[in-house]
Amino acid sequence: MKLYQHPFSPNCQKVIAVAHEVGVPLELATVEIFKGGARSPAMLAKNPNGKVPILEDGDFVLWESTAMLVYIAAKAGRTDLAPTTPRERAEVDRWTSWEGAHFGPAIRKVAFERIVKKLAGLGAPDEAMVKTGTEEFAARASVLEQSLGTNEYVCGRLTIADFALAPYAALAASCGLDFTPYPKAKAWLGRMAARDSMKKTLAAAREAA
Repeated sequence: MKLYQHPFSPNCQKVIAVAHEVGVPLELATVEIFKGGARSPAMLAKNPNGKVPILEDGDFVLWESTAMLVYIAAKAGRTDLAPTTPRERAEVDRWTSWEGAHFGPAIRKVAFERIVKKLAGLGAPDEAMVKTGTEEFAARASVLEQSLGTNEYVCGRLTIADFALAPYAALAASCGLDFTPYPKAKAWLGRMAARDSMKKTLAAAREAA
């Protein structure tokens, strides 16, 4: 399988981490997203949204990172990570949906202002947007904290939902967002960051920076 990606993107990192976790090799092709690479005719032919990641498996082309997590886990026969029973599936879907609608966007707001603008030469951070994103992060981190309870992982046991959330959570510190007030969430992030699959993924991202 081939993954068109950018190492800075948490949405790409989540796919790479799951592939490492299940032992599925990926051929990585870096797309220069800050130079418009995702919107080249060749890339738009693969993903009309003009975004990465894009996964190719033979003649099958897939976009949307959460769909890739399910696909890669299923290809590896890992129903522990991507369960198929209705209730367990719904739990995973709940958290991957929450990441896409709430958790990821809050952190992305701050990351765009404090990191992406610098990388792409887009000027100074908009402090009003940073404030909005920081407040949203606090609200979302509180939800994660309360929901974890005594669980080690968001669905009780390790699933693709944890991999959907972890790259965004790992990005928070470099944006100036702090998990310290949320000890359960911070401990969960520590468990995820200690996994070999996440270590490899985040190390490669740092090396490419």
